Amino acid sequence: MTAPDARPAPDARPAPGTGLGRLGEPGSPAGRRRAWASRIGRRAAQASRVGRRGALVSRVAGPAAVVAVIGSLPWLSGRDPALSVLRARSAEQEPTAEALAAVRRELGLDVGPVALFGDWLGGVLRGDLGRSWVGGGEVLPSVLSALGVSSALMGAALVVALALAAALSASTFARGARGTARARTGAPAAVLAALPEFLLATVLLVVLSVWLGWLPPYGWQGSRHLVLPALALGLPAGGILGRLVDDALPAVFEERWVVLWRSWGCSPRVVGRAAARRALPALLPQFGLVAVGLTGGAVAVEVVFAVPGLGRTALGAAEAQDLPLLQGAVLALVLLGLVGGVLVAGVRRRMLGQALRDAALSAPPPVAVPVGRPHRVVIAVGVLAPAVVICWGLLREPLRVDPAARLASPAWAHPLGTDALGRDVLARVGHGAAATLGVTVLVCLCSFAVAVVVGFLPGLAEGAAETANAVPPVIAGILVAAVVGPGTVGASLAVGLVSWPPLAAHAAALVRENRAATHVTALRALGAGPSWITTRHVLPAVAGPVARHAVLRLPGIALALASLGFLGLGAPPPTPEWGLMLAESLPYLERAPWAALAPTAMLLLLAVVAVSLSTLPRKR
Repeated sequence: MTAPDARPAPDARPAPGTGLGRLGEPGSPAGRRRAWASRIGRRAAQASRVGRRGALVSRVAGPAAVVAVIGSLPWLSGRDPALSVLRARSAEQEPTAEALAAVRRELGLDVGPVALFGDWLGGVLRGDLGRSWVGGGEVLPSVLSALGVSSALMGAALVVALALAAALSASTFARGARGTARARTGAPAAVLAALPEFLLATVLLVVLSVWLGWLPPYGWQGSRHLVLPALALGLPAGGILGRLVDDALPAVFEERWVVLWRSWGCSPRVVGRAAARRALPALLPQFGLVAVGLTGGAVAVEVVFAVPGLGRTALGAAEAQDLPLLQGAVLALVLLGLVGGVLVAGVRRRMLGQALRDAALSAPPPVAVPVGRPHRVVIAVGVLAPAVVICWGLLREPLRVDPAARLASPAWAHPLGTDALGRDVLARVGHGAAATLGVTVLVCLCSFAVAVVVGFLPGLAEGAAETANAVPPVIAGILVAAVVGPGTVGASLAVGLVSWPPLAAHAAALVRENRAATHVTALRALGAGPSWITTRHVLPAVAGPVARHAVLRLPGIALALASLGFLGLGAPPPTPEWGLMLAESLPYLERAPWAALAPTAMLLLLAVVAVSLSTLPRKR
C-alpha cells in the first residue's frame, strides 16, 4: 500500500490572505518586495522628471528676470538716464533741455522701457548687444574681452582655492583614512574665509609689489599680473572650501562601510579614495558656486589692481548708467553661472550614476565633535576680547573730529589710534558693533531660512542659486537701491538676495541624498508619510551642515554690506560700521595700519568664534 501523494495539485491556490503563494507571486513576500521596489522606483523617476523640469524653468526664468530688471534700471532709479549719459560723455557741457532731448532721441529713451527692452532683446537673439551709450562702441567685443580676463582670473584663483582647501583638509583626511583621531581645521579656515578680499588685495599690493618689488602692482599685460589678484581671491575661497571639506570628511569616516572595509584589510589609501568619492557629490555644487562667484564677486579686487574684468566693467557701466554695456556684462555673468551649474550637475550625476538611490551615497549623519580645553579657551577669548573692546568703545565719542590728531598712533588718549579725520578708532569700533553684527546676523538668519525652504525643491533651488550667485553683490545693491533707495535696508536686502544661493545649493544636494538613503526608502515601503519622513529624518540631517555653512558666511556678509556702504549704497558715512571703517582706512594702510587692523581683527574674531561655536557637540 503506497502513501498518498502529498504534493498539491498543479492548479491549487492558497486561500486569500494566507501569504503562501509561490515565489514571486503577488501574495508572496518576494512579490510584495518587488511591488514596493517598483512603486518606489516609479516615485523616484517621477520626482527626477519634476526636478529636471523645475531646474530648466528656473534656469530660464532667472536670467530673464535679472535682465528685465536691468533693462528697467533707468526708470526704476528715478534718475534721468539722459543726464547721466550727458555728464559721462562731457562733464563741461551744459545740460540744457535741448541737449537732453537730443540724447533721448539718440538713445531711443523716448519710446519707453518696454519698446527699448524689446529692441535690445531682439538684438541679443541676433548676436548683437548694441552700442555703448557713453563710448559709442560695440558692446559685444567689450564684453567678450572682459569675459576672457575674468575667466583667466577665475581659473587661477580656483587653482589657489583648491590647493589651499586640500592643504587644510589633508590632516583630517589622512587621520580619518588611518582610523585615528580626527583633526579639525576650523579656526585656520575661518580666519582665511574672513579675510576681506579688498584688504587682502591692498596688503599684497603694498608688501609684494611696493615694498619687495616682486610683482607688478596694476594692469593686465601678462601672467605676472595674474598672481596678486588670484591670491587675493583664492585665499578666502580656499578657506571656505577647506572648512566645508573638513566638515564632511569625519562624518564619512564614521559610516559603517568604512569599518567593514578596514576589517577586510583595505589599506588607508583605498579607504581614503572611497571616502573622497563618497563626500564629493554633496560638495560639488559648492565648488561650482565658488568658481562662478570668483568671477562675479571680484569687483573690489579688479578695482584695486585695475583689472579690466567683467565685474569692473559692470560697475563702471552701472555708475554711468550705460545700460547696453551693463546689460551685456550682467548677461555674461549670468550665462557663465548657468554654464558652470550645468557642468557641475553633469559631473555630479556622472559620479553618482545609477547609484543615486544607493545607501553608500546617501548623506552622512552629523557626528559629535569633542570639545576640549583649547576649544573652550578659543571661545572664551574670542567672546570676551571683543566684548571688552566694544564696552570700552561705547563709553567714548565716535563722531568727534580732531584734525590735530589725524592718523595718530595708539596711545593712552586713543588706545587704538585715530583715523584720517582724527576720530577715535576704539569709539567707532564699539559703536559700530550694533550696526555690523546685528544686521549681519539678521541677514544670515534670513538667508539660512530661505536656503532650507528652497533646498527642498532641489531642481528649482539649483537653477535659481546659479542665477543669483552669478550677480555680484555690488550689482544687486545698485538694482535694489534703484527700487527702495540707498541705505541700510536696501543694502541688507541686496546682500540677502545673493547670500542664500550657496546655502540653498548645499541644502538641495543634502536633500537629494537623504531622500535617496536606504533607511528613508525602507520607511516609505513601511508606509511612513512624506511629511513625517521630512520632519523627522531629512530636515535634521540637512539643517545642521547648512547652519554651519551659514556661520562661515557671516564675515563675508559683513564685508559685502561694508562694500555697499563704501559705494554709497549702504550705511552712509559717518556711520561707525566696521566694514565702512575698513574701506575708509585702505588709502592710508601703509602709513597708519592700525586704522584698518582694529575692524579687521574684530571680523576675524567673529569668524573664529562662529566656527568654534559651530563645532560644539551635536547629536548623532
